[in-house]
Amino acid sequence: MRRIRFKKILLFILLQVTVSTCTLAQLPAFNTKDTSIQAKKNDTNRYLQKDAMDMITKVLKIKNNEEADTENLRAGKLYKSIFPALGYSLSNGVTFILASNFSFYTNNPKTTNLSVITLNPLYSLKQQTIIPLLSSIWLKDNKINILGDYRFYQYPSFTYGLGGRRLISQADSVDYSYIKISQEALYAISHNLYGGIGYDWDYHYNIKEYGHARQYEGYTHSVGATSSSGLVARLKYDSRTNINNPKNAFYADLEYRDNLTSLGSSSNWQEIEVEFRKYISLSKYPSNVLAFWSWNEFTYGGKVPYFDLPSVGWDEYSNTGRGFIQGRFRGSDIIYLEGEYRFDILRNGLLGGVVFCNGESVPNYPSERFTAIHVGKGIGLRIKMNKYSNTNLCIDYGIGDQGSRGFFFNVGEVF
Repeated sequence: MRRIRFKKILLFILLQVTVSTCTLAQLPAFNTKDTSIQAKKNDTNRYLQKDAMDMITKVLKIKNNEEADTENLRAGKLYKSIFPALGYSLSNGVTFILASNFSFYTNNPKTTNLSVITLNPLYSLKQQTIIPLLSSIWLKDNKINILGDYRFYQYPSFTYGLGGRRLISQADSVDYSYIKISQEALYAISHNLYGGIGYDWDYHYNIKEYGHARQYEGYTHSVGATSSSGLVARLKYDSRTNINNPKNAFYADLEYRDNLTSLGSSSNWQEIEVEFRKYISLSKYPSNVLAFWSWNEFTYGGKVPYFDLPSVGWDEYSNTGRGFIQGRFRGSDIIYLEGEYRFDILRNGLLGGVVFCNGESVPNYPSERFTAIHVGKGIGLRIKMNKYSNTNLCIDYGIGDQGSRGFFFNVGEVF
């Protein structure tokens, strides 16, 4: 059965690549280089762009030193977007968050992509503490891309069990702590194509479950801690020059992870992750962009720890499944597709909007058949926090099925 599933995975990957290639071939001849951040002096439209700091300095009548700097885009300069906020989301309830984005060039902006570090510590009235630190650092001439993902969670929340047909009413309360360490180094193989290796460790501990269904206890026999520790091999194509807000770009990622008991993993198991993103710029001023995202995970080879199983909302930036609470659907595999239309409300870029729709599916447990597709949709507002790094504050309202709905926040575009 596992051989058959593995063939299905390979077939799925080939179909995704074929569809993406055909899409690229049929699109109008847009410029395939994302130049939204690499502005030139003679691009007078750029200096008409406004961000939140412009409005603050105008209201308070203080001088904005950045406006006087005509060579703003340069190596070594730090472009900061820091936004303390009080909000509400499905996963966290009422939250206090310090949303932070730090962008910079390590070398000449004409030949080196924008490096980005995000730090978004969060505390909620549900007594959740979340500290995620993610980074994508580009070295000179994009020869090396260093990726980091470090997280700590103190996370009382809910689990909805396994499979695509679980009801919201079947949720159990869970409480656990979580540490993640992920570090990868990718090297340029050819133009926009990178390959490399890394290490991933996911450790869940102090796990407790409360409720009637006890899905976690039934799956793990009440184990109080689990660990997934493995080596990673990765191949990606990335024509984005600014991950904060890509335009006219294509991204494809293939990742293989081998978790081994010899490295401290609770069990031996493997995972294949396949991801595609396509950005089509329809106009520059005002900005209108079509964006598409496909994110998929497949596990095999052994029993996967419960909280490491593929699940909606547990992608790298916890952004999949707007309209559903994090962890709403969990299974041995996940298939996910999303589309979004992004547009300027104000020509100066200060305010923008989006409309989006996503669909996700996990196989029914304990079978491996995909029989249910869940759809989320919604609208959102974009506030330009920093026009030089093109970083937006994203406020979205998503609607799922079974009455699921709520607000979702992000610094930088959702994908």
